[in-house]
Amino acid sequence: MADGVKKIKIQLVRSTIGTLPVQRATVRSLGLRKIGSSVEHEVNSAILGMVRKVSHLVSVEEC
Repeated sequence: MADGVKKIKIQLVRSTIGTLPVQRATVRSLGLRKIGSSVEHEVNSAILGMVRKVSHLVSVEEC
């Protein structure tokens, strides 16, 4: 890991059933498929914006 690069771990904790298609697409673009799946992303404004849009479906923690 490079110095100064922050990462966050994003985990899908709620189902996307019943959500808007845009929210489902956002979850998929983050790389999440099933409940309990998790991914690590570098912190940038695009990722933070996507997380904010689906914050009710995911949990976020710093790595």
